[in-house]
Amino acid sequence: MMAASLVRRDKNSTAAHLKADLNWTDNTSGVRQLQELLDCVLNPEKPAADTEALDWCKCLIAGGEGFEEFCKTVRSYDNATLCGLVWTANFVAYRCRTCGISPCMSLCAECFNNGDHTGHDFNMFRSQAGGACDCGDSNVMRETGFCNRHRLRTGENVPTVPRDLLLMSEMVLPRFIICIIQYLRDGYTEPDTSTERDLQKVLQQLEPQISFLEELTKMGGAMRTVLTKILTNQQIFKDLSMGQEDNVYAKMNYEKYLSALKNSCLVSVEEKAQSGAAEPTLGAEAGAEAGAGAGALGLLGAEAPASPDESNKEEDLDGGQSVGQRKRVKLSSTAKDQSIMDSLKHKCFLEELLFWTIKYEFPQKMVTFLLNMLPDQDYKITFTKTFVQHYAFIMKTLMKSQESDTMSNRIVHISVQLFSNEELARHVTEECQLLDIMVTVLLYMMESCLIKSELQDEENSRHVVVNCSEPLLKNNTYWPLVSDFINILSHQSVAKKFLEDHSLLMLWMSFVSFFQGMNLNKRELSEHVEFESQTYYAAFAAELEACAQPMWGLLTHCKVKETQEYTKTVVRYCLETLQIWFDAIGFVDEPAPNQVTFHLPLHRYYAMFLSKAVKCQGLDLDSLLPHQEMLMKIMVHPLQIQASLSEIHSNMWVRNGLQIKGQAMTYVQSHFCNSMIDPDIFLLQVCASRLDPDYFISSVFERFKVVDLLTMASVHQNAVLDGEQERPMLEGALTFLVILSSLRIHLGMADDEILRAEMVSQLCMNDRTHSSLLDLIPENPNPKSGIVPGSCSFEEMLSAVADFKAPVFEPGGSMQQGMYTPKEEVWEKEFDPIMVVLRTVYRRDVQSAMDRYSAFLKQSGMHTTGNPWPPYKERTPLHPCYKGLDRLLHCKTLHIVIFTLLYKIWLDHSNMSEHVLCMVLYLIELGLDNQVQEDKEEEEPCIEEHCHDSWFPGTNLLSNLHHVINYVRVRVPETAPEVKREKDPPPSTSAQASNFGQNVREAQVFSLVAERRRKFQEIINRSSTEASQVVRPKSSSTRWVPPGTPPQLVTEILEIRESMLSLLIKLHQKLSAKQNSLSATWLEDMETSSHAHGDGITAIERVLTKAATRSRQSKRSIQEICGKVSPPVAPKKNSPTDKKTMDKDERRQRGRERQQKLLAEFASRQKSFMETAMDVESPDAEAAMDLGASEVMESEVLYDCVICGQSGPSTEDRPTGLVVLLQASSVLGHRCKSDETKQLPTADDEHIYPADTCGAAHDVRLALMQRFFKDSSCLQSVSIGWDGGVYVQTCGHTLHIDCHKSYMESLRNDQVLQGFSVDKGEFTCPLCRQFANSVLPCRPGRSTEVVSWHMPTNKKTSVLVKEVEDLQEQLGLFPVSTTTESNLSKEMESVIKDIKNTTQRKYMDYGKNPGSPDNDFLFMYSVARTNLELELVHRGGNLCSGGASAAAKRSCLNQLFHVLAMHMRLYSIDSAYNPWTRLTQVAQRRDDCLDDERPEVPMLFRDCPSLLIIFVLTMPQPLRKEHFICLVRMLYNLQYTQALASLSAKFSPEERQAWSTSGALKKNAFNAEKSYDALLSHVIGELSKVKTVYDVNTEVPSMLSSSVWSPHSIEYSLQQFCLPYLRLSCLLQHHLYGDKLSGCPEVEEFSGLAGCLGLLAPALQPSNPIYSASCLDWTVNAFDLMSQWCSEVTGLSDTQAKKSITLLVQDPQWASPHLLHLPDHYNIIFQYYHKKACSSCKKVPKDPALCLVCGAFVCLKGLCCKQQGICECVLHSQHCGAATGIFLLINASVIIIIRGHRFCLWGSVYLDAHGEEDRDLRRGKPLFLCVERYRVLQQQWVSHTFDHINKRWGPHYNGL
Repeated sequence: MMAASLVRRDKNSTAAHLKADLNWTDNTSGVRQLQELLDCVLNPEKPAADTEALDWCKCLIAGGEGFEEFCKTVRSYDNATLCGLVWTANFVAYRCRTCGISPCMSLCAECFNNGDHTGHDFNMFRSQAGGACDCGDSNVMRETGFCNRHRLRTGENVPTVPRDLLLMSEMVLPRFIICIIQYLRDGYTEPDTSTERDLQKVLQQLEPQISFLEELTKMGGAMRTVLTKILTNQQIFKDLSMGQEDNVYAKMNYEKYLSALKNSCLVSVEEKAQSGAAEPTLGAEAGAEAGAGAGALGLLGAEAPASPDESNKEEDLDGGQSVGQRKRVKLSSTAKDQSIMDSLKHKCFLEELLFWTIKYEFPQKMVTFLLNMLPDQDYKITFTKTFVQHYAFIMKTLMKSQESDTMSNRIVHISVQLFSNEELARHVTEECQLLDIMVTVLLYMMESCLIKSELQDEENSRHVVVNCSEPLLKNNTYWPLVSDFINILSHQSVAKKFLEDHSLLMLWMSFVSFFQGMNLNKRELSEHVEFESQTYYAAFAAELEACAQPMWGLLTHCKVKETQEYTKTVVRYCLETLQIWFDAIGFVDEPAPNQVTFHLPLHRYYAMFLSKAVKCQGLDLDSLLPHQEMLMKIMVHPLQIQASLSEIHSNMWVRNGLQIKGQAMTYVQSHFCNSMIDPDIFLLQVCASRLDPDYFISSVFERFKVVDLLTMASVHQNAVLDGEQERPMLEGALTFLVILSSLRIHLGMADDEILRAEMVSQLCMNDRTHSSLLDLIPENPNPKSGIVPGSCSFEEMLSAVADFKAPVFEPGGSMQQGMYTPKEEVWEKEFDPIMVVLRTVYRRDVQSAMDRYSAFLKQSGMHTTGNPWPPYKERTPLHPCYKGLDRLLHCKTLHIVIFTLLYKIWLDHSNMSEHVLCMVLYLIELGLDNQVQEDKEEEEPCIEEHCHDSWFPGTNLLSNLHHVINYVRVRVPETAPEVKREKDPPPSTSAQASNFGQNVREAQVFSLVAERRRKFQEIINRSSTEASQVVRPKSSSTRWVPPGTPPQLVTEILEIRESMLSLLIKLHQKLSAKQNSLSATWLEDMETSSHAHGDGITAIERVLTKAATRSRQSKRSIQEICGKVSPPVAPKKNSPTDKKTMDKDERRQRGRERQQKLLAEFASRQKSFMETAMDVESPDAEAAMDLGASEVMESEVLYDCVICGQSGPSTEDRPTGLVVLLQASSVLGHRCKSDETKQLPTADDEHIYPADTCGAAHDVRLALMQRFFKDSSCLQSVSIGWDGGVYVQTCGHTLHIDCHKSYMESLRNDQVLQGFSVDKGEFTCPLCRQFANSVLPCRPGRSTEVVSWHMPTNKKTSVLVKEVEDLQEQLGLFPVSTTTESNLSKEMESVIKDIKNTTQRKYMDYGKNPGSPDNDFLFMYSVARTNLELELVHRGGNLCSGGASAAAKRSCLNQLFHVLAMHMRLYSIDSAYNPWTRLTQVAQRRDDCLDDERPEVPMLFRDCPSLLIIFVLTMPQPLRKEHFICLVRMLYNLQYTQALASLSAKFSPEERQAWSTSGALKKNAFNAEKSYDALLSHVIGELSKVKTVYDVNTEVPSMLSSSVWSPHSIEYSLQQFCLPYLRLSCLLQHHLYGDKLSGCPEVEEFSGLAGCLGLLAPALQPSNPIYSASCLDWTVNAFDLMSQWCSEVTGLSDTQAKKSITLLVQDPQWASPHLLHLPDHYNIIFQYYHKKACSSCKKVPKDPALCLVCGAFVCLKGLCCKQQGICECVLHSQHCGAATGIFLLINASVIIIIRGHRFCLWGSVYLDAHGEEDRDLRRGKPLFLCVERYRVLQQQWVSHTFDHINKRWGPHYNGL
């Protein structure tokens, strides 16, 4: 009852009261009260969502004070010296390799930025699984890297915690935790129960409680100590776990828990029962079953039953379960420690909490809570032990989980924190058998997906392998386990324990054998496989992660002599397991045909440990090798892989689909090669060095299936290969032999040399970026190894072999990264084609390397004619252990093959190629360079008698080179040419006959297969020396005929009489196409240096020279052969073919020349086209190609149609048009006054204000006018289109409009995916493929009037003014051909429609009533204004550079003006107030203006350029030039007056007074109308009549008021004010009349433009500075006219005047447009923006982006900020850039461009130190601004060329 009363009271006072009670010495009543209260509050039967309980806990723990206060107090006692901040996936953290001891070390951003890591090797990364900050933990990182907070160990001198502070916590928290546990027990249901299982729901309800625990852990060390005590105390657990006796709920709850525990052992009772039915049996009948079982068990290291009946007894014991099941049960006996298999037992809260965390599949909050506790050392140790204890259970749960990916991440999140610490890892290895647990669990896991191996003997195989299509492997579910295993093996102490424990090693080997031979490929021989399995990904990943990485981990600890024993042990077990494997698959001596597996991890373990033993531990190789028979077996499968690689590349496996090619590529790919192909080749090298060389060589040719090809006969039959496969297979076999005998990676190269060779081979294939090179250099894949092995660092080596090419930007728009390219001396001395062949994934890379090599030779002049051959490279000497490898090159079998091939190549037998010859020569040369020591009698001439039964006298290549072979016996089909020749009449004389008989006896016969069988027998029967003679098959000549060949083979004898040397010399003649290509004395004349690079001829010369220098005998033979002056004759039958081949070569040569010629012609054509057609920005090609200029002068302009190719004028009926791209643009609107670019804000106090932009200023101005003046007049007084104006650009190509329509139709029907939308009218120019979306009609050409139209006349200005007025009157009468609507006018209408559709409505409707003619009128003339202004911007903002400006695009302004003029004449202008009259006449005062009607806009407020454009467009076309000049002059007067008025408003009142009086004196001078002082004084006088004009401005202190205005500064500011108007007029004149723009220095720009426009008489252009006033030309009294203009302003009513006076002070000058200024370091942007909340949705965006034009921060793809189905980036691009947006994606460092409905990835302007982008910040290296790239981006923005330069566009569907 008491509790109930407490519950009702105020929480805080109750807490305070209880706390006081508990502090007494006798606190029993306090304790009792508290317990009762808690019983009531923390009742698990209440729903968890009820937060009342949580509030009570908070109050009680705080003991009466506020919880926040309490947190602060506790934090002040925080004694932690570690950071320990825990983060979840996607968090941005740092890793510094310089400071890390463990490779998993990571730091939070705060600790990283507060530490000093300058010059370190660090990177930023996005956490994949989550992690924790290691700052302060010296087990994981070096103390130098600690941040200043954790370096000082501030935690150590914290005062001790007062007892009463945490007293309540110690009482309340145990109850709180058991309450959570009870909820968890209650909510859990087994996955197989029928109820709907919703674990998420339970967790969601518990969210606040678990968050509260997490909050407690963040209070620091003091609170964590309390929690640790509670979580690990066994007594508390005992007391609370079961609940009180009388509580029924607690009892049930506890029973639920116990039943959940039951299922927790690795092999549970139910599973045994179920799987008897579930698992398919491995063999059909009992006998087979038993056999298979025994095999599997044998592998698992248990005692395999000796005989089937024994095994049957076992089967009875097992109750007749399937083999698979029995195996699994049996497995439990293999674990050393039975406890691994038992059910779990819990002794404390921590254990049960972890148990439920696992059951609920690792909810994120729980994981974070458990990890947040880790800084507490006691907790860390207990938790690690608990984790290990539950390890098997974790993995079992993982295998069943639906969400295995998320769960894997969470598991690793925890385990990496525990196992990276060597101390801890060793501790749990010793105490908790961590290694046993891991290996057992791994075995258990893989057991679940074993199948029978089909390798070798399908029926009787007893070997089992993993099934790669199982989800376990396919989804990589095993990786958490394997990654933990690799992690703990990286600790020396743990690895040593593993290597010392023999039973564990044996278990591990049996685990590895599960992968031996997995994913078997069988060659499809009949039809293509219907389903291509992709299991090979899983297989390669599994071998790399589960086998290779642990192997590398172990190898790192076997580096020194002291660890010899470990290596011996591993090697011994490898051999044992291999022997078991051979027996299990029933392997004897021949591999099964048409099968290959790329997975031989046992072989590779063996190979790598052998290599380490010899290289690092000084062990003797022979002590580790098995007997010869075993070596022969070991060699078979790796050799099979090499042959299969060749078969795959020879297209023999095409019917197996693409995936088999994928496997061949993956096998050699950089991440796999040093765990796969390298060990395989090394193993083969070891076998080759120890086995009989003849046996080895014949095995190779037999495996490669080219034995039948190696015959002297010109025709042969091949039983196993098609004709077109023979050549690539032969090339493959020879290349393999060359690799085998020349590769030195494991045979004596130092680590640095290996690194160098790898780097050179990658760089030779292609220039590489730094990161791709790092990726391509195979490094020891164990993550612990860190950087590449060897003393020399990657960077040093790179700078030694390569030059850096800085990133360039090509005009085509493709952005280059910073690349490394090989140095010249590398090409010359180190290029190694053999290494390149070994390392290429794609065959084309070999070609690429050769092309680059020959380009280098050509460039350096070393070899200029023909194609060079791969250079021969000297090898590093072999390690003494492997000397036997050289015997390969010195064995008769190889020499016979070489001789045969040389002969066949010389006679042009089919399927021989240059590559074959190249490899043959390579082998000869290797043999000459690597002599075998034994033979001493080398120089003695050999004695003929020895050569009866074999081809060559000995094995030494040197002596065999000059050995002449006379006769050879061959088996040929009867049809072969050799047969015919022998039908000569029998020899007449006996002498001849006996001679012939002798030949027959001497004729050599040779069979590779027989040779191999013989050697095999020899090796097997080593016991007696005689045995070898006995077994030799006598009928060797017939034995090797493959079965099934047609019987009509006959034996023929060929007369050869050649030696290898003579064949080489003949080949030299053949290649050089000269009879006596080598003179008898050429050896003396040779200098050896020139041999290194060249083609086949050089190669042969090099070989001959080497032979001659190594042996006198060879030298004599060579001279002898060369000396025979009579041209050597080939065997007779061959002369016609010889002739043919000569012709053939010649023909080929001619064909090649012809082709070259054609190509050259084509290239030059293409080049000239490119020059004329376009390049978006090539300054030189542009040289003022202005259509306007050229058109006007010809009598009739002719256009070429790029579609139909006809040339002709544009007519009314069949108009021609220009291909144009219309796009809305806000570039002009983003200009600012100042030249300084705005900075991108990177701190909270920095902002960007858009108010000072050109667009904003014009909007304000127009709005102001519309408040006070008549709307129609306002709309003619300014231009719009600063934001969202329509820009028109063309590539300059023309086409008939009807042709264009049919072209569009064809595009519409063409279903190819285009980057543009045909429905929106988009297309690419048919000629230059430039993007376009409309066609601008060209007006029909003029002929006669052109000249008169141009002629200057000497009419007076006043006359011209009158004429202009008359022309304007005609306006209404202008004939609009409504009667006959011609095609031309229709097209013009449709273009106008396109123009209007280009921009959004809001950029067109400025009038009071949208859609009115006035509004339309304003839009139309503004289009002209926008295009003129943009052209000015492209020319750099002025016209100083004249005509040939780089940015002067082909202009379509002339045509555009014509179209606009046609359209504008449809509107009658409100001519009551024609601005022209007010410009040129002093009007009588008119008072009939009604009061309610708003006044017209005063002339002084109007925009002169706008007026000029309006006049030009509305007057009849074509306009005579004199009239145009007249318009310019009259408007200049107005512009000048505006300049004076604007200037006078900037004066201080005193200055105004002074200028007014000084100018008044000059009013009567004769040229007063052209003197600025007089005019200025007049303006001041007129405007001062009303006080309001100048008074308004006094409040705004002018910037310039401090400086005194001198006449000079006044003149300067007047000129600056008038310049924009003059520039525009000049540009307009240039486009309308084709006048040249003459360039001038910027100082003289004003006078230059004035002269150009005829405002200055040519005589008046002296060198002295001119005055702007002298350009004025008044037709009426200047002062009167000015007074009239001023009175319009002064006549305004006061309210209007006050506001509108700001319209007087305008400043028409704008700086050129810029993008924002970005900081140099990307990190500044990233750190500020990646956590910043979006301004509209207040959340941190998943993909934040920044607009580089205005700095807006937006959510890319964010649904949160979507409006009307349009995402924020697209919306912003419409609002800020009229559908052009440039965004920097914060998390990816790249820029995307949005253009209308399309977008593209532009690239990045931030590059790392090696000049490469880091898209998506994957590498996380520091990035720096690349100024050139940013300039290019800005330039493309300003010039509107995104569409043309960037090629990869795609639709964004408003989703960005």
